[in-house]
Amino acid sequence: MIVYESYTTEWGDVAIAACEQEGEGLSRGSRGIVALQFYDDERPLRLGTGWQRGASELTDLAAQQLREYIAGQRKSFDLPLAPKGTEFQRRVWDALLQIPFGETRSYSQQAQWLGQPRAIRAVARANGANPIAIVIPCHRVIGANGSLTGYAGGLSLKARLLTLEGANFVQQGELL
Repeated sequence: MIVYESYTTEWGDVAIAACEQEGEGLSRGSRGIVALQFYDDERPLRLGTGWQRGASELTDLAAQQLREYIAGQRKSFDLPLAPKGTEFQRRVWDALLQIPFGETRSYSQQAQWLGQPRAIRAVARANGANPIAIVIPCHRVIGANGSLTGYAGGLSLKARLLTLEGANFVQQGELL
């Protein structure tokens, strides 16, 4: 069973979902965090089919670690992850986990790292489908020219995350 709970952070409301039991039919068949998403009036909460509301040990732990990250007290997350996706998406998400705190990569660099240098658009789509924002750091992927590119949580949140991490990127309007 997948449970989710909403938490309030310094940066807004976030929903965190987790599978608390092994073998629940997730792509990795394991216990772990399934989703993490900020939501508000502009970005409504998207729930998976059959998810049940209720906090769990894992959702509480993820919320605690997220609050520590936002406060600048944590640079990485120590959580079991169980994102649901295709084999290619999971490879892309695993590559995202290799990008260190405070660093960025372009979509092209990420595709090259995967050994598929021509798969830039497929990599971008997989990044966009990342269900565990921030923990699987898709915000660390930017345009080849250093500009911010799409982010499910909005470009202002992406800029805020990269600024928190001290990463270099080009703000909107600086390219002119």
